[in-house]
Amino acid sequence: MALAADEYARFADTVAGLDAAAWTRPTACTLWDVRQLTAHVVGMAEMAAGLREGARQRRIAGADAAAKGIAFIDALTDVQVRERADHTPARLTDDMRKVGPRAARGRRMAPSFVRRRDMGVPQTVQGVDEHWALGFLVDVILTRDTWMHRSDLAEATGTAMVLTPDHDGAIVADVVAEWAGRHLQPYRLVLTGPAGGEWGAGTGGETIEMDAVQFCRVLSGRGEGSGLLATEVPF
Repeated sequence: MALAADEYARFADTVAGLDAAAWTRPTACTLWDVRQLTAHVVGMAEMAAGLREGARQRRIAGADAAAKGIAFIDALTDVQVRERADHTPARLTDDMRKVGPRAARGRRMAPSFVRRRDMGVPQTVQGVDEHWALGFLVDVILTRDTWMHRSDLAEATGTAMVLTPDHDGAIVADVVAEWAGRHLQPYRLVLTGPAGGEWGAGTGGETIEMDAVQFCRVLSGRGEGSGLLATEVPF
């Protein structure tokens, strides 16, 4: 939850530093420009901040998913963006500043019996439906999602992503651990940059050396990967 609080703050700092022209630039999330991507992040944080708001968003998204025959997560993010269609960059920035601490607190307060529950909606990773505990969403995915979208903003706007070993390095290391647990093959991995490090398992496996953020972007489906890099990790 310390990582979650810091990531929300870093995302808010990032959007606060954007100039007017940046907000209309396209992003790697092809349906969204920078303003719409930020609306999603704000909406997801609002969902995490309070039980009532979370239930409201899920109810609308569930009805939309059934009516349109689309995945629940696509319906949910559409609700978040659609409901903020008229929100200005200034308002979105202010909302992000305000909701970040509340979202981190709301996630931290989720009790263990809630964390152990199944999410109730299968998540598809590389064509396979997975059933996640709510704790995986609350403790891991919501932080990864915000972090990856901060990376999207940096790429879309040509700005540098603020990276430190203690924060971003911890997020990347967690991604590496899940990636290794998914492919279960011997490997040697060297990730460069402030969020990087070195990992390995077994002998005679594939050797990969690349930038830490780009490694995560490839695993998220934002780039082409072959060999062990074709193993996806959810964000």
